[in-house]
Amino acid sequence: MMNRSSRRIFVRSAVAVALGLGSGVAAAQQDKTIEEIEKYRQMLQDANPAELLVMRGEEQWKTKAGPKGASLESCDLGQGPGVVKGAYAQMPRYFADVDQVMDFEARLVHCMVTLQGMDRAALTKKPFSGGGQRQTDIEALTAYVVEQSRGDTIAVPQKHPKERAAYDRGKTLFYLRAGPYDFACATCHGVDGQRIRLQDLPNFEKAEPAKRAFATWPAYRVSQGALRTMQWRINDCFRQQRFPEPTYISQGTIDLITFLGVKAAGGEMNSPAIKR
Repeated sequence: MMNRSSRRIFVRSAVAVALGLGSGVAAAQQDKTIEEIEKYRQMLQDANPAELLVMRGEEQWKTKAGPKGASLESCDLGQGPGVVKGAYAQMPRYFADVDQVMDFEARLVHCMVTLQGMDRAALTKKPFSGGGQRQTDIEALTAYVVEQSRGDTIAVPQKHPKERAAYDRGKTLFYLRAGPYDFACATCHGVDGQRIRLQDLPNFEKAEPAKRAFATWPAYRVSQGALRTMQWRINDCFRQQRFPEPTYISQGTIDLITFLGVKAAGGEMNSPAIKR
């Protein structure tokens, strides 16, 4: 017969064991859920609707347009005028002709303005399509160019002082806690095991999750029926943190993308991917 003290010790031990078993079961269930979600994504990838947008983007890239009646085929994305193969995997990067670091979308807008004579304000006013709307030209062109880097190694350069400065500013932004919830990018993307609904959140403190995450954006969002670009991804993260919406292709967004790209160095581009 156990005395009161012994019963207390026994009960505490039993509870501890039960909690341990419970956490183990929960962890196993979470791993199984992640595995099933990944299988679901792979099934969808075989018939990714983004392929249609890639074709539209290629046609637009090669078609003469704008007040200057020019195509984008001479646009320099860092590999030389007209070279798109592998270009996305090495952006953001420094461009001497503008003396600044640009991500792909910023460079695309620059080429549309300088080569085709497009109006910058009109291009950047609504770069993202809304629900049920036709995807924007920027989204289509992004789909085409990023597809040309599929299988290429992520190698965001850090040779120029302005590239290193962009990384440093992006790192500061990643860890900056602010807003009504005192969130930072690192709040969701600096620890293991975080998830929003069915979407697991990659930990950018670790190389492999960082590589997988960066390599699969831009991505087709099944829940929205649209391809979403990296600038959209950053914009939506700010929204979820309840931060003010960032200006499209602003230096801050480019800096943050630079930081994420450098963290993903060595990964293999697999975009446009497919997401929830």
